[in-house]
Amino acid sequence: MPGGRQPTDDAHAADPVVMVSVTAEAIQAAHRRIPRAFRDSPQFISEPLSSAAGVRVVVKLETPNPIGSFKGRGTWLAIAELAASGEVGERRGVVVASAGNFGQGVAYAGRALGVPVVVFAATTANPTKVDAMRRLGADVRTVGDDFDAARVAAADHAAETGQHLLIDGQDPWISIGAGTIGIELTQAMATGELPPLGAFYVPVGNGALIAGIGTWFRSAAPATRVIGVQAAAAPAMTLSWRERRPIETDSADTIADGIAARVPVPEALNLMLEVVDEMLLVDEDAIVAATAQLAVALPSTIEPAAGAAWAAIRGADAHHGAIGILVTGGNVSR
Repeated sequence: MPGGRQPTDDAHAADPVVMVSVTAEAIQAAHRRIPRAFRDSPQFISEPLSSAAGVRVVVKLETPNPIGSFKGRGTWLAIAELAASGEVGERRGVVVASAGNFGQGVAYAGRALGVPVVVFAATTANPTKVDAMRRLGADVRTVGDDFDAARVAAADHAAETGQHLLIDGQDPWISIGAGTIGIELTQAMATGELPPLGAFYVPVGNGALIAGIGTWFRSAAPATRVIGVQAAAAPAMTLSWRERRPIETDSADTIADGIAARVPVPEALNLMLEVVDEMLLVDEDAIVAATAQLAVALPSTIEPAAGAAWAAIRGADAHHGAIGILVTGGNVSR
């Protein structure tokens, strides 16, 4: 790894806390605990995208909230649980590694709940996201050439200082929060506000998002296929899902920084193996084109990671029944 040692089991280890399983029951119970600013996000049939795909396309738009991404759901639950249990507080903060959106979610919750936050990000991290984390009160430190180098640095810092290491993809509350996205979709499907979805496409980084959404759909709408999409230049979770074991890659050099990870998180992978129907890879040109089309069709600011799902849909030969896409974030470099 450029700029640091390879992650080990110790590097993945977070503090022991009272854990909860990622289940449909946990997702249901957590939904109303999430601040209103992050839940009940817009969801609608997009006429331009439906015309392009040849079937009805439902968009779940996770950009209009205080941090511009879906991450505020799970990070709020995680920090609230840690604070309630006494694991963190004014004197013991949280340490995370982030490409930007996760760190913003942790910083937002930490500021609101009185928990100091230290974020490690790569030196190549999106400067807009780095600035946003700092505005939200996080102590942001840039190290290494990629996210996984920052993840090692975060683990080292937590071990040295005694602060709590929170790992995106490992802490179950992150996936539980993400799963609440599925609740809002299936409720609308049940009332007829939205059509039943034959498939729902989800961008995949470390797998926490699709693990939570897949868990909910398996319970509430098992006929909906849950399809993950990654950048072909950052395929670690796809390769791991296909081989049913963690597979690291040498690089994750993609424009889609929000889903650029080289090292799988085993906890997220194990959940994905149970609830994900298919994993697809899309190339850089497809991501760029899809992101641009989404920005015009919605219209909204769309970051490349959020364009990955639409890139897979654009590249498919045909679709059967209505399909859905998750637009995960809108934090772009400015």
